[in-house]
Amino acid sequence: MPETLLFAPPATLFATIVAAIFGLLVGSFLNVVIHRIPKMMERESDNYVAAESDQPLPHTDRYNLMVPRSACPHCQHQITALENIPIVSYLALRGKCSACRAPISARYPAIEALSGVLAAALVWQFGSGWLGIATLFFAFSLIAMTFIDLDTQLLPDDLTYPLLWVGLLVNLDGTIVPLRDAVIGATAGYLALWSVYWLFKLATGKEGMGYGDFKLLAALGAWLGWAMLPTIILLSSIVGALVGIGLIVFARHGRNTPIPFGPYLAAAGLIALLYGQQISFWTLGLLG
Repeated sequence: MPETLLFAPPATLFATIVAAIFGLLVGSFLNVVIHRIPKMMERESDNYVAAESDQPLPHTDRYNLMVPRSACPHCQHQITALENIPIVSYLALRGKCSACRAPISARYPAIEALSGVLAAALVWQFGSGWLGIATLFFAFSLIAMTFIDLDTQLLPDDLTYPLLWVGLLVNLDGTIVPLRDAVIGATAGYLALWSVYWLFKLATGKEGMGYGDFKLLAALGAWLGWAMLPTIILLSSIVGALVGIGLIVFARHGRNTPIPFGPYLAAAGLIALLYGQQISFWTLGLLG
């Protein structure tokens, strides 16, 4: 039986507050990541198609996570530093652009708040050392992937692969689980959903999920080990089923309208990181 997850002593209150502030700042940047990475992928694809067709490149201006500066999508007013303070600026502006008064999506401060709360919770539980810092990377990556998948039904390789490789590096010395369990977890995580994908496709002729879901579960296996995969799959399936039924019943979501699975995997991964042991013991108790 694999070793249990390691838990560092609780961080001090000061470290937890610092982590919350840091999380708010990172959450502001995650809003940029969520908005721009799909556009960067689209621009790269457009340029590739044009180059292969010997056509002029449609996108020649610099566009990345740093350039150009963030601006209002309605009037192109560039966001100033004072207008970019997490949550505070949104409240001060009353949720509207300072130039054109167009509404600003409440999702921006929500992501900032989510990042801050998770950062504080993780540092409180895992400490402010190497393990705590590693879990922050884990959480921030999952937040970005969740909202990108909700928007585009894509889980970019630029996020899934780094999460996977960092997970293996974190466990190189058994920080969370032994390296052997992490490697098996990455392999089993990928093959589990890969097998489901092909069984569903052979049975129905349809694609039930994307390859990004395989890579995300592989990354979760690399971080948390193979023994946590059943818990993650069970949690994500339960949450996904409940949300899917709710969308169909209350939001009149079409039965054939695809629902991204990445957000449920991400939520299950975070729950497993924080409470996986307790859930596993409770499940074994019920089965026993």
